[in-house]
Amino acid sequence: MEKIVIVGEEPLQGTIAISGSKNASLPLMAASILTNDPLILNNTPNLADIHTMGSVLDSLGVNFDKTNLIENNQIQLTYKESNKALAEYDLVRKMRASILVLGPLLARKREASVSMPGGCAIGARPVNIHVDALAKLGGEFNLEQGYIKCEAKAGLKGAKIELPMISVGATENIIMAATLAKGETEINNIAIEPEIIDLIDCLKAMGALIELQPNRKILIQGVDELHGATHNVIPDRIEVGTYIIAGAITEGELELKNINFDHIENLLSVFENLDINMHKGDNSLKVNISDISKSIELDTREFPGFPTDLQAQMMVLLSLSNSSSVIRENIFENRFMHVPELNRMGANIETIGSKAIINSCGGFSGAQVMATDLRASVSLVLASLIAKGETTINRVYHLDRGYEKLENKLASCGANIKRIQ
Repeated sequence: MEKIVIVGEEPLQGTIAISGSKNASLPLMAASILTNDPLILNNTPNLADIHTMGSVLDSLGVNFDKTNLIENNQIQLTYKESNKALAEYDLVRKMRASILVLGPLLARKREASVSMPGGCAIGARPVNIHVDALAKLGGEFNLEQGYIKCEAKAGLKGAKIELPMISVGATENIIMAATLAKGETEINNIAIEPEIIDLIDCLKAMGALIELQPNRKILIQGVDELHGATHNVIPDRIEVGTYIIAGAITEGELELKNINFDHIENLLSVFENLDINMHKGDNSLKVNISDISKSIELDTREFPGFPTDLQAQMMVLLSLSNSSSVIRENIFENRFMHVPELNRMGANIETIGSKAIINSCGGFSGAQVMATDLRASVSLVLASLIAKGETTINRVYHLDRGYEKLENKLASCGANIKRIQ
């Protein structure tokens, strides 16, 4: 099992290029099932989750060409007509986003069998929202031995769908399925994250007829077939937020490049309210060490609210304030598992149900800690960068799922960080 060892209190000075978004790349990859033509994705991060989704797609008849992934962050996906419609447990258990093949498979093959997904243990994230919506398009479902089995013998037909709650994954699954459904589909209460807009842009480039309307509504006119496309994946806004925090809590200056400011207005407003020392460029941002003196109350919400994927990292930042702050987690019910690990390093965080009270801790100290999920793992990295002494982070495979070249990026800016067996 690999570990990351960090010796803290080293100043960070340099430039970090923001990678492509993992959360945008995964549904884009699943969209390759919707056409027999090649789908080329540029700016794809080289991450464990990308390889896992590639393996899932390969098992379904998609040629996952990753020849140019390491050097150029490009992948090419080509779906060939296949009798394969089974996404097996051994692959799907590794990542919840594997459920995104359900809608495309049902649209193309008129049948699918997908294992109940796995991934980070941060919440139930039930798949019934996906299933109920696809059923309105004509899918017939049952659950057998841990597999979601479905078919639509006559093909999918457009319908009016009201999602009972805002769900990113369900929105993506239904949009992809509806592109090949007969007639018009109207979906209300959709998620509007930048990653979903990126998926819509790619599907439109593939020939889909999609109209995004106000008030979380979308109209889709089904077409007979889609064609291939070349698409550039958007930058990872969660990575931007993570490195803004790194720049704010460490000595020196970090310059972050490849930023889409339209995607992070909500984040920047929070950081500005905390007086984080930031200077905008055209698509870059310089961040200097900042005096964290204010307290805030934050609620994680669906976009454009504050993202749950930055909640753990914010706790590190707010622990350095001289007053108490509050974060309420409204998306996932089990997403405070990083708190005991941060407290082992000297944080003073209390949790009461879905609320976390972050008290001033005066600094962090190195310790042996364990990553519990993807975003929790990077919060431990942030705390380690400013901790006195040495920190060893165990179970770092979580980091490899979502942060491309993390050690290299930080080490190039002066961090004392290494990976060991």
